[in-house]
Amino acid sequence: MLEYTPLDNNQIDIILAEFTAEKALSSTLLSGGSENTNYLVSTDKHRYVMTICEYKSVPDTQDLADLLELLARHEFPTSRLVHSLENKSFSLFNDKPVLLKKYIEGEIIEDLPYNILQSLGQQLGRLHKIKAPDYLPDKPNYGTDKFSIVASYAPDSTFYHWLKEMRQTIMDGISPTLPKALIHADVFYNNVIISKDGTRATIMDFEEACNYYRVFDLGMMIIGLCSEASTINLKKVRDILTGYQQENQLLALEQQSLKLFTAYWRHMWFNHLEPDIKMKDHYLIMKNLTDHVMELDDDCFNPV
Repeated sequence: MLEYTPLDNNQIDIILAEFTAEKALSSTLLSGGSENTNYLVSTDKHRYVMTICEYKSVPDTQDLADLLELLARHEFPTSRLVHSLENKSFSLFNDKPVLLKKYIEGEIIEDLPYNILQSLGQQLGRLHKIKAPDYLPDKPNYGTDKFSIVASYAPDSTFYHWLKEMRQTIMDGISPTLPKALIHADVFYNNVIISKDGTRATIMDFEEACNYYRVFDLGMMIIGLCSEASTINLKKVRDILTGYQQENQLLALEQQSLKLFTAYWRHMWFNHLEPDIKMKDHYLIMKNLTDHVMELDDDCFNPV
């Protein structure tokens, strides 16, 4: 069962007082997020996002805070932490870590325009040039090594047999010499904030960041930003790659394997972790999309 932390106005003020002398004028529980509770807190001077980490340990929260500080030092556009009055990067409320971040004005848009896609590709290229800190995991939470989890709750399902075949296809086509980097690993449209004037994009939520193949990040971005029902908009893909290559040149080896990194699955959430009869077939969207991509020519994602 998903947890969330209900906070009344008095509790919001108590937490806020650890970070600033400002007083909350209003607070709103924000939707979204599977592991955190987020409140939009407004004062007479600023707007903040107050994040209660429901499942993160103190060390894990410190790692995330350190990563956000690293990105700030490199002037990478994303959430900016507000330090406590004691210069700590987070506080505790009922033994749960609490982060306070500056609110970024804008909106979430599912169908992103081409200029924004190119900008996001360029930002991803910039990210991959930042040296990955040692505390990051060395593999993503939803990599091929996690496919076997499905065997623990759906070993005889059609999906699990499909997943095993897909894993073998992926492993046969991936070289361990692919370049690795600091990757976001979850750039879907709902993790991108578009400025009100439509000219800037900000990549949010580095919860899944790790030190892994940079082409994995590109594959996830393609799935997250270029999918249209069960197909991929190849024009959008090429705009992302055009932007990316303004910062980093893809190796031939990466271009050859990029298609494999668009394989994505999310069967486990609604069929195991949070069973939901209405959403149990939601994974088929990604399965069908993966099948579509695998039928495309091997050079379909090559930059032009």
